[in-house]
Order: sequence, then C-alpha cells, then structure tokens
Amino acid sequence: MHAIGNSTPPRWALYLDLIRWSRPAGWLLLLWPTLAALWLAAGGWPGWHLLAVFVAGTILMRSAGCCANDVADREFDRHVKRTAQRPVTRGAIGAGEALAVGALLALAAFALVLTTNPATIALSFVGLAISLAYPYAKRVVSMPQAVLGVAFSFGIPMAYAAVRGGPAWDAGAFGAAVPLTAWALLLSNGFWVLAYDTEYAMVDRDDDLRIGMKTSAITLGRHDVAAVMAFYAVYLASWAALGVAAGLGWVFGLGIAAAAAQVGWHYTLIRGRSREGCFKAFRLNHWVGFAVYAGVAADLALRRLAG
Repeated sequence: MHAIGNSTPPRWALYLDLIRWSRPAGWLLLLWPTLAALWLAAGGWPGWHLLAVFVAGTILMRSAGCCANDVADREFDRHVKRTAQRPVTRGAIGAGEALAVGALLALAAFALVLTTNPATIALSFVGLAISLAYPYAKRVVSMPQAVLGVAFSFGIPMAYAAVRGGPAWDAGAFGAAVPLTAWALLLSNGFWVLAYDTEYAMVDRDDDLRIGMKTSAITLGRHDVAAVMAFYAVYLASWAALGVAAGLGWVFGLGIAAAAAQVGWHYTLIRGRSREGCFKAFRLNHWVGFAVYAGVAADLALRRLAG
C-alpha cells in the first residue's frame, strides 16, 4: 500500500513528459514548413490523406526524437538547469524503456509513411538517420544546429515525394518528384532552424560551457544576436524568392511580412541575452513558421478560386 501523500506520477504521465506533450512548440516548428511544402507541391489543397499522414507523422517523429535525444544526453542534461528534471535524466524512466517508447512511436510514423509511395518511404530512412545523428553531433560539430536544420527540414522533400512520386520506385523519375525547389526550400528552412535553435542554445550557454557541449551560441560568441538576425533574413528572403518563383503573389507576401514583423520583435527579446527573453523567442517561433505557411496556403487558395 502506498504511503499517504505519495506524489509519484503514473507511467502514462511520465511518457507524456518524455515526449514533451505539454510543449507543442517543438512539433509545430517541424509542421509548418512541411505543410507549406505540401501545399506548394500540390498547388493547393493536398487532400485529407496526405494532411493526416504528415500531421500525425510529424508529431510521432518529434516525440520519438525526444526519446532518443534524452537518452543520448542524459549525462549532460543533469548539469543543465532547464533539463535536469527530464524523466530519463532524473531516473524516473530507464534508458531502455525510453528507447522502446521511441521505437514504437517511430514505427507508428513509418506505418503512416507506408501508405504513401516508394520515394517517400526511401526518404524517410534518410530523415531518420539524420535525426538519430543530431544528438551526437553536439559532441563534435561546432554548429550542431546545422545538422538539426537538415533534420527539422526533411519533411519538405518528403512532402514533394508524397505528392508527386509514382506508385512504383523509379530512380529516373525521382528528380521530377523531388525537384531542386524542394532541396532549396530545405536549405532555406535550415537557416530558420539555425536562428531559433541558436536562441534556444543562448538559454543554456553558461551550463553548456561548463560541461563542454558544443552549440552555435558558444561558437558565435558575442556575434550571436547579429548571426540570429542574419539567419532569419536569409530564411525569409530565400523563401520569398522561391515563393515568387513558384508563382505566389501578394497574399504570400503578407505572410512573409507578418513573419518579418515577428522577427523584429524577437530581436527585442534576445538582444539583452537574458535566459527568459531568449527562451520566449524560441518558444514562440512557431508563429513565424505559421505566418509563412498561412501565406502559402491562402495565396494558392485564392489563385485557385480566381482561376
């Protein structure tokens, strides 16, 4: 019989904490560029099937990534104020159990991918490999956020493959299914990831210096704020150029302008380099991505109505 006042949380609550269920910002950062690419690839509404696959798949894979990341970083996280109470770090969930949960989530995501086509399935293996590599990049790469940028943007070529790929594998047709535009969007989106994850790294800079972790905030040093703003500028300028090249018009421009206005606000949050300001900027970054996605979706919808 449990003692009165025992506050040990139930297992399901620990699992929800493990996958950051109460903090949806992480999967929203993945979702908006993926949906923007899905709309661009389809020239508008992509259909309920693909929408469900990519929304659910994004949530599942981000949750699986949290499990793998927490296991890889458990010895480091205990020395960082913000992460010390994560379930794996504090010993509430074992490493093997966390990996099992992550594997089940990844398998569920893969089951969704199996309902698409061979090109998307092939790309899903590449995306998984990059996601698993990211936690270890922080040990050896001076700008591990660049690796995260690829991982968090890989839904873009997968979206193109899902819309444009054929029912059978055809290596010769892969370039048409996933055109250079998709890879350019991935590269562009990577600069957004560099911006917001550098803000995130600025929160933990003191702790990361003490334990020897490599982050963009440490590498950039006193140039961190200027670099973050430059990353944002490249992201917005390149998405704007690629959108115009795809035939998007003034409504899309309004979405880019709304995102740029938020970026200006983020500058006021991070320029003092306070933990609270930097974390707030990171936490609310998904609204930047939403503004860009909304511009894409609304512009394509109006163009279809007008046509």
